[in-house]
Amino acid sequence: MATTFFNYSLQFLVLFLSLNSLINVSLGGRQIEPTSNAEFIKKSCSSTTYPDLCCETMLSQASTIKTSPQLIAHAALNVTLSDVKSATESLAKLSNSNRLPPRGAKAMQGCLNELSDSVEELRRSISEMDKIKSSNFQKRISDVRLWVGAALTDESTCTDGMEGENITSDARTSVRSQILTISHLTSNALALVEDYASLSRHG
Repeated sequence: MATTFFNYSLQFLVLFLSLNSLINVSLGGRQIEPTSNAEFIKKSCSSTTYPDLCCETMLSQASTIKTSPQLIAHAALNVTLSDVKSATESLAKLSNSNRLPPRGAKAMQGCLNELSDSVEELRRSISEMDKIKSSNFQKRISDVRLWVGAALTDESTCTDGMEGENITSDARTSVRSQILTISHLTSNALALVEDYASLSRHG
């Protein structure tokens, strides 16, 4: 059932991002020009799946992001990578704490493997963002989308792998809470990448 729920959720996310992209195109790819860095971030975050979380993580970087779609997408990827690494370290400690039964420990190891892949995929997406130029934009942004989408899938696979395992309720809550947060951050980063791609194509 968890896998089915994830499939529906992923389909909803893809539909949401597609509709958002169409809206951007219909508006000529651009929103009303913001009057401040903070306003730009709030407008950008309004197109994400979790706008409150987006504002919470992006507003502290307003002076660096300014009003750049590329910089906000880049910042979102960096924040997501940092949180995925922190979650991986936290769950690794839980895995080594003898609080998990054998099957739960095995499932946790599988989860950690998925998160390790997610870390690498986010690193690659950031590397691709750093290499974007007007001459290679389409190729690079396509790669960024690919890596961020793969990271989101890996994070959800981690959660699915833990479902049904006989672990303590506090351990299960810890896992769910941390994976949910990084999945939401990754979803937001993907939405901002899509916005950047749309703005650059139609601006």
